[in-house]
Amino acid sequence: MAYDNILLDTDSYKASHFLQYPPGATQVSSYVESRGGAYDGVLFFGLQAWIKAALLTPFTQADIDEAADLWAAHGEPFNRAGWEGLLARHGGFLPLRIEALPEGTVAPTHVPLAQVVNLDPQAPWLTSYVETALLRAIWYPSTVATRSKAIQGSSPRLWKTSEDATGQLPFKLHDFGARGVSSRESAGLGGMAHLINFKGTDTATALLAARRFYGEPMAGFSIPAAEHSTITAWGESGEEAAYANMLARFGGPGKLVAVVSDSWDVFHATREIWGKRLKAKVEASGGTLVVRPDSGDPETVPVEIVALLAEAFGARVNAKGYRVLNDRVRVIQGDGINERSIARILDALAARGFGADNIAFGMGGQLLQALDRDTLKFAMKASAVRFDGDWIDVAKKPATDPAKASKPGRLAVTTRDAGLVTIRERDLDGRPNLLAPVYETGRLLRDQSFADVRARAARGLITPR
Repeated sequence: MAYDNILLDTDSYKASHFLQYPPGATQVSSYVESRGGAYDGVLFFGLQAWIKAALLTPFTQADIDEAADLWAAHGEPFNRAGWEGLLARHGGFLPLRIEALPEGTVAPTHVPLAQVVNLDPQAPWLTSYVETALLRAIWYPSTVATRSKAIQGSSPRLWKTSEDATGQLPFKLHDFGARGVSSRESAGLGGMAHLINFKGTDTATALLAARRFYGEPMAGFSIPAAEHSTITAWGESGEEAAYANMLARFGGPGKLVAVVSDSWDVFHATREIWGKRLKAKVEASGGTLVVRPDSGDPETVPVEIVALLAEAFGARVNAKGYRVLNDRVRVIQGDGINERSIARILDALAARGFGADNIAFGMGGQLLQALDRDTLKFAMKASAVRFDGDWIDVAKKPATDPAKASKPGRLAVTTRDAGLVTIRERDLDGRPNLLAPVYETGRLLRDQSFADVRARAARGLITPR
């Protein structure tokens, strides 16, 4: 379902704010930041997608009429004259300047990621009017990207038992989250954010989003895989035939096929069917069978499956002294996966002498849905108001919660001692401001590619607090 009237993509109380600013105010400048939370930094991503989707198409008189009707019935005042003035003066494009860090930047928390200011002096209320949509456009994909990055960033510890952690890592965390999010838009934005750090996904809308908003022809990859319906349709007596069909249809030299194997008894399936009755076909295929358990204790069952596959197919010892399954078999665990369970599964495997090479993970709702705006404490706050040509600092400093204090002034982000710091724009003194313009009154000023976002993100590191 599409809601494409930008006049109504806001909170109800915003409709009355045009009557609340002091006389003489002509511009309001606000910024977006993470005020802390679960991680020590934030991977900034997603603003460009919103700009392309929402700000490059003008609003119309029909949008104004619809908003006027809705706000009147809803009990809120409506600034018809203000919106019709913007339509007449700017052709329906929002007269805003949005400045932002380059997407893919890994920034410390408390550093502004974006700054927005109205350019029409008759519309100081416009800056705050877009807060709802702008903040949402940043916090959700940035939080998913940050969580995914934190898992990737823990690789020196988590993948220490792997023979080739660098080469394997992009495919070790697969996105299973499309069905577990609240909307198709969330699947696209969140799934795309994950693909900054990894290349495995079953969220097809993420591929489309990366193509449309960041020019990436193919951002992620998948393999043929069974689900329970395609196995149980054969009946329990036909379990072996169902598995054999998967090998016949999708096996072959260099190919991978994933088969869910717990429709009845995953241990029996692994030991007796894969490990004995179909063993010769698996070995002769020249590809790799990926066995997927999907029930039971997620921290013990996959470890047992790796051990059973080692008994049946054998294992070698890698350069780091850990056992690696025969190349014809691997395991993927996609049930109960989160940041903590990944670490515990790999630790349990290592305790039994098995390396991380043997397993990959699929993460669904915990990756794309089990988070909110407070995971990284995102906020957008006004920091300066212009009167008669002069910028006046504004800020909040609640006595009851110092953590919610905001920054005053027109802001800039620059580097100091190889890190990012926030200063007032007037104090730049010739240094480059990393908050560079990306949008101005209907024009995208910087079109960033997905490849550039990935390259930038690869230079950063995020860890949980």
